[in-house]
Amino acid sequence: MTIEDFRRIALSFEGAEESSHMGAADFRVGGRIFATLASAKQGYGNLMITPDQQAAFVEEMPEIFLPVHGGWGRNGATHIRLAAATEDILTGALQTAWKLRLKKNSQARSKGHKPTTSAQEIEVPRPSRKKSPTSRPKKRK
Repeated sequence: MTIEDFRRIALSFEGAEESSHMGAADFRVGGRIFATLASAKQGYGNLMITPDQQAAFVEEMPEIFLPVHGGWGRNGATHIRLAAATEDILTGALQTAWKLRLKKNSQARSKGHKPTTSAQEIEVPRPSRKKSPTSRPKKRK
């Protein structure tokens, strides 16, 4: 499979849209990411799944799936080796990530949270211009 196959399949799911995060293509539903091409130069697509789903994928097909390095991987972010994947495997993996995102979006709505749909809707707190007295360096004698 190729990057274009990943893109085509990811966008085939209902409500899926392509966006960008930190310069890399991502795929969202309800404004939230379910997959990315952040590691495309290394030949990977990335899936946002649960750690349990990740463990099952890696155990069943370690030649195709591996955890993303570091904390993201410990939280379920998973690489899929595009060159080793078939269309059925890639479709199933992306569908797993998409369904999980739909479920999380639905749970957030039921708790009264609205998923964000654009960076412009996020309020960023402005830092205070005043320095606290404890942040000043002490003078040495």
